[in-house]
Amino acid sequence: RPHPPPPAPTPRPNPLAAIPYPLDRPPRPPAAPPAGVRVHHVSPLTAPAPDIERHLRSPLARVARAAEAMDQPFRAPRVAVRTGDTSQRERRLQLKHPGEILVTTPESLYLLLGSKASETLRSVDTVIVDEIHALAGTKRGAHLALSLERLSARVTGKDPLRIGLSATARPLEEIARFLGGDRPVSIVDTSVRPNLDLTLS
Repeated sequence: RPHPPPPAPTPRPNPLAAIPYPLDRPPRPPAAPPAGVRVHHVSPLTAPAPDIERHLRSPLARVARAAEAMDQPFRAPRVAVRTGDTSQRERRLQLKHPGEILVTTPESLYLLLGSKASETLRSVDTVIVDEIHALAGTKRGAHLALSLERLSARVTGKDPLRIGLSATARPLEEIARFLGGDRPVSIVDTSVRPNLDLTLS
């Protein structure tokens, strides 16, 4: 008798999937100092935040090597993490030299908006909410929705683009409304039904 196949692992979105989009723009001159946070990545849990930072460094280093080989100017954006575990020394450094990509939890974003560091968020043009299904419809999600509106009011210029990531978000329309509020939202569904061809004998 054939053994049943092992259960499929729970799908997880690639937390880096949305990063190339906001970074695919003409780079600043290599010597130019960071103007502030450009991409704000919100992770619902503290533990994955440093992983996102580490996983970003490798592709950015490869881009830098490719640019050097083509004799093109490139300055890799600095990646910073701000959670409850971030040391005071690192927080002071982020205030003076903010990373262009900032990874936080929803709670850390709330605290940032009420501190001096909120000045570094005026330049945010993209907000990525990872594992958005874990926040929508919860008290933490309502708290984050308020913080996102406060961030939009804080930003100088155009309302930041919001990108939500999830491999299990359902129903998509409700998740989209949670992310965008009264703004128009585009849903990109790349899920594929399992293509099973099973014969029992």
